[in-house]
Amino acid sequence: MRTTMKSSLALFLQAAIVLIGIGTLTFMLWEPHIEGRNAHATIFEIYFKDPFLAYVYVGSTPFFVVLYRAFALLGHVRQSGRFSQMTLDALRAIKRYAIALIGFVAVGAVFIIMFGDKEDRPPGIFLSFLFLSASSAIAIVAAMLARNVQNALRQSEGRWD
Repeated sequence: MRTTMKSSLALFLQAAIVLIGIGTLTFMLWEPHIEGRNAHATIFEIYFKDPFLAYVYVGSTPFFVVLYRAFALLGHVRQSGRFSQMTLDALRAIKRYAIALIGFVAVGAVFIIMFGDKEDRPPGIFLSFLFLSASSAIAIVAAMLARNVQNALRQSEGRWD
């Protein structure tokens, strides 16, 4: 019964990850069309004449990689029911990509401060702070889980480095 609950929880988390990914992608494609300066622009003008929008799309790559790695990690745990070296590698990759996302968001915040309109700065900085906080939390949790999994793997092998 316990394995079934773990499996159902992992399946629930995988479904949540898929919904987060679909929702994020939908928002990223829909939002530029309703933005004030793009309200009457053509699709070409929206997507190919805005360098900040291109930067946001490139910068979102680590986010989607983290979602993919977390989905695969949960699938592995759901199938095997235990931790392995693959689990440890996935957690380390999630930490690295979360740190990369922190870098992209920080550079975007600097871009907003230096080149953004005065009225766009406060919400842009606030949203950057929210993304930085979430990415930092993900990186910290992934690092802590990786350390715990590594200790558990060492203990199961009988090694205490």
